[in-house]
Amino acid sequence: MNKPFLDPDHPMFRRPWVRWATTLTPLAWAAFELSMGNTLWALMFGAAGAYAGWKLILQGPSQP
Repeated sequence: MNKPFLDPDHPMFRRPWVRWATTLTPLAWAAFELSMGNTLWALMFGAAGAYAGWKLILQGPSQP
């Protein structure tokens, strides 16, 4: 059985603010890394934040 990397149906992500915080934290860190001139780390954290946003906010949890 394969588990998803980021499961929007997990009970931890039931509250919207947790989903938003999980998305915005790596995006904010990517902006910080970019401002410090670390392009590779900025890309990695930006990709993680974009994936979290797509999975947790745009796709969201499935409705019961």
